[in-house]
This record gives sequence, C-alpha cells and structure tokens, in this order.
Amino acid sequence: MTPKPIRVLVVDDHPVVRRGIRAWLRRNPQIEVVGEAADGLEALDLCRSLQPDVVLTDLDMPRMDGLAFTEAVRRELPNIRVLILSMHANTEYILRILQAGAHGYVSKEADPGMIIQAVEAVARGESFFSADVARAVLNQLVLNEQSPSPQTPELTPRERQVLVGIAEGLTNKEIAERLGVSVRTVETHREHIMQKLGIHTVAGLTRYAMARGLVPPDRPATP
Repeated sequence: MTPKPIRVLVVDDHPVVRRGIRAWLRRNPQIEVVGEAADGLEALDLCRSLQPDVVLTDLDMPRMDGLAFTEAVRRELPNIRVLILSMHANTEYILRILQAGAHGYVSKEADPGMIIQAVEAVARGESFFSADVARAVLNQLVLNEQSPSPQTPELTPRERQVLVGIAEGLTNKEIAERLGVSVRTVETHREHIMQKLGIHTVAGLTRYAMARGLVPPDRPATP
C-alpha cells in the first residue's frame, strides 16, 4: 500500500524562496506542499485549517517571527512538527528556538537533498539538525557546561543507557528490547530522566546527550 504523503506547509516572507523550497520538495513524490505563508500569523491560521504534518519555516519574518510561531504551534497544535530553515547564525538564538520546541533546524546553505531528508526525519517523529547547526549548538553547550552547577543531577547507568536510546531515535519498545527490560520500565526511566534534568522534550534530551558526547552531534534523533 502506498504510504500517505507528508503534508508540508512552507513559511517564508520571500515569495522567491518559497517557490524554490516548493520546487525542492516536489522532487520527492512522498512530500505534498499543502500551503504557503509569508509570516507566522498567516502560518498559524493555515496550521489550524490545513493541519499539515510538518511546517518548514524561516525565523526572521514580519508580524510573528519563527520563534513566536514555534511557541504558538507547540502550545496550540502539538501534533504538528516544526522544522526551521534559516540563515540565522546566532547560536544562542538557535538554542532558544530549539528550547521553544522546534523539532529540527537546517541551514539555508544545506543542499536540497538534506532539506528533504530533514522533512522526512521530522515527519517520522525524529529530530534533525544539519551538521553545521549541530556543531555550533554543541560548541555553545560545551562552553555553557565548563562551569557546571553542583546541583546538576547525576543519572544512573541505566538512565544513561535509556537516554542514549532516546537520542538515537529508538522507540520505548526498541530500547526495552536492547536493554532486556519491559516497556514500562523504560517509560519509568524516561520520566525520571526528564524530572531530574528538567528537560521535557526529546529534542532537549538529545541536545543534552550530544553535549556530553553520548551520541554524535550530526545524527537525527527522535523529538
């Protein structure tokens, strides 16, 4: 049976850029561009009516920028995945957008194949960061961790194993099979990890694992 196409909404304030992105995405017959928007407010309205699987959005836009849009979507329409496509180079801003709940971040300098790969990964329930973005974020996180707080909680060896599985994009069932435990045990460890670290998205857990060298910085991971 032919799988359902990935329904994508493209958001950018430059019509030429939107046309280019649409052309790139059309190279994959499993991706359907269901709409376009020029800013976050328009995009939010279209998300409500179209219910796309993935929103591919820029950051710098009038009326509502990508950060505010991401926060609004995650709050109001949490099933919709948000993938950032931007030239923004400020690492602190990138961290803010990821903390807001974006499921991936790809530089506009990435080749079209990587953009398609990112859309597919995010639609599968993973997170995706292009290598340059991952390196920049990792470097900043390492700098931030040079003077760690003594209150930073330690994970148990088993919790670290579960965290690695999460960051590798494994499901709870797959992690359970790897570790020889029940799915419920994995779910409990997952809850404890989030509580200890104060991180409640898997994209955030992935960044935490990347910063500590538990997984490579350029691999996709579940959000």
